[in-house]
Amino acid sequence: MPETLLELRNVAVYKAPGQPIITDVNFDVLDRDIIILQGKSGSGKSTLLKALAHLNLYEGEIAYRGKTPQSYGIPNFRTKILYVPQRPSLLPGTPREFLQVVSGFKSHRGRTTLSIDDPIRVAAEWGIEEELWDRNWSNLSGGESQRIALATAIGMKTAEVLLLDEPTSALDAQSSAAVEDYIIQSLKSADSNLKAAVWITHSEEQGKRVGSRFLRIANGTAQEEASSV
Repeated sequence: MPETLLELRNVAVYKAPGQPIITDVNFDVLDRDIIILQGKSGSGKSTLLKALAHLNLYEGEIAYRGKTPQSYGIPNFRTKILYVPQRPSLLPGTPREFLQVVSGFKSHRGRTTLSIDDPIRVAAEWGIEEELWDRNWSNLSGGESQRIALATAIGMKTAEVLLLDEPTSALDAQSSAAVEDYIIQSLKSADSNLKAAVWITHSEEQGKRVGSRFLRIANGTAQEEASSV
């Protein structure tokens, strides 16, 4: 049986007291899953992803490998269950400087396998030249920022579950296919730290290409479906 990585039990997120965005969400994320989150704009897909990463206040239970986020320490938990936003926030400085800052976080200290060159190598496979890492974030295109942010998430080699919020929405078909293939192959590799992904996409075709399971958010909750529709 595949290993259970994340468990959600009776999870609910509220806009304000008495104003639920999503309620009564129950599902597991298993080893090698790519779960596609589907639903109309505003249905709560991003809200649910952020709750999984403990970036939103929620009710109910979320467990990673059978333990609460608090038991790991929230910063450490967020390196394991890693949220990648659709539009990376405009940060000061350059992506290379960002990598240097992130690598100094307490949750990364003492890791002999950590190299800031790894995200750069990942991004190079997606057409990102190294000189782009030395440009200010504000001088990067949307597609360049997306690929650099995702390469950072994967290349830091801490995440077991990626929470992907439309990670290829600004990419052309060729670049999107390269990203999709890299993630799928990483999940199949015994040498990869990456174990699963929960992926928001508005592209039905992409969902069919990459997804192994499908959750539709509607009427404030999530229901598993047999396939992408």
